[in-house]
Amino acid sequence: MSLLVVGTVAFDAIETPFGKTDKIVGGAASYIALASSYFTKEINIVSVVGDDFPTEFMNTLKGQGVNLEGLQIKQGEKSFFWSGRYHNDMNSRDTLDTQLNVLAEFDPIVPESYQNCDFLMLGNLMPTVQQKVLSQLSKRPKLIVLDTMNFWMDIAMPELMETLKGIDVLTINDSEARQLSGEYSLVKAAQKILAMGPKVLVIKKGEHGALLFNKEEVFFAPALPLEDVFDPTGAGDSFAGGFIGYLAKTKDISFENMKRAIIFGSAMASFTVEKFGTERLIGLSQKDVDNRVQEFVDLVQFDISLV
Repeated sequence: MSLLVVGTVAFDAIETPFGKTDKIVGGAASYIALASSYFTKEINIVSVVGDDFPTEFMNTLKGQGVNLEGLQIKQGEKSFFWSGRYHNDMNSRDTLDTQLNVLAEFDPIVPESYQNCDFLMLGNLMPTVQQKVLSQLSKRPKLIVLDTMNFWMDIAMPELMETLKGIDVLTINDSEARQLSGEYSLVKAAQKILAMGPKVLVIKKGEHGALLFNKEEVFFAPALPLEDVFDPTGAGDSFAGGFIGYLAKTKDISFENMKRAIIFGSAMASFTVEKFGTERLIGLSQKDVDNRVQEFVDLVQFDISLV
C-alpha cells in the first residue's frame, strides 16, 4: 500500500564523542523513507532541496523504491542545514547552526500521482506546512502519523493543536510529551494528549525504549542495548519509518499490530545510530532486518510461572 512521506531532505554536520562529520545528508524524510523502504516499496516523498543537494543521494532513494516527483529542487538556492554537538550521554545536544534556506518559503505540493496514498507520515515540520499537505489530499489516508517537536510547541502551539485534531497517531519524545500536556507523569500526559485528537500516541524514550498508548491500553518496548552509539541523529525518524512501513506492509492498523510495528521501528532506529547520518540504512538485507528484530524478541521473551 502506498506511503506518502512529508519532511525535510537536508544537510547535517554532527559532532559526537565518537567523532565529527562535515556536511552529510540528513533530514526527517530521508531517514523515514529509507527505513520504511525495507517494508514497502511504494513510497512517495514531498520535500524541498536546493540545487546544492547531491544527485547521488536522490539516486539512492530511487534505488530503494522512493518516488521523488514531489521533491522540489529550487535552482540557485541552498538546502536546509543543521549542525549540532551531542553530549557524552548522547541523549542531549546543542544546536550549533540552523540555516532554513529553501525551507523558509517551503510550499508543499502533493502531485496528482500521490493522491490515493493509503498511509501518510507527516515528518517534523511547521504545523502549517503539515496542514497544507492534509488540505491537498482528495481522500483521507487509512492512517495519518505525525511527528513534531518542542520548537513548534514554543512558537506555533495554536497551529499544532489544530493539526493534531486531524491525525491518527502522534510520535514525540518524553520531554515533548510533558511539555505538550503539562504533566510530568507520562501516563497522565498520554491521556491529555489523546484528548487533543490523536487516537494513538507513541512516546519515544531513546535508549530507554518506547511507549504506545491508546485510551484503554499501554504497551512498552525496550531499546536494544548497543555497545557503541555513534550518532543518534535521525533515530526517531528511522523509528517512525520502520513503524509506518511495517503497518503499510501488513495493511493492519489495529493496536495489536502497532505493538509489532513498534518493535520494527525500534529495530530500524538501532541500525541508524551505529554510523553517522543515513549510511547504516543503505544496503541492508532482509536477513539483517530479520536478525535485528529477533534480537528484540530474544531480549524480552521469557517464561514465568505465577504458581
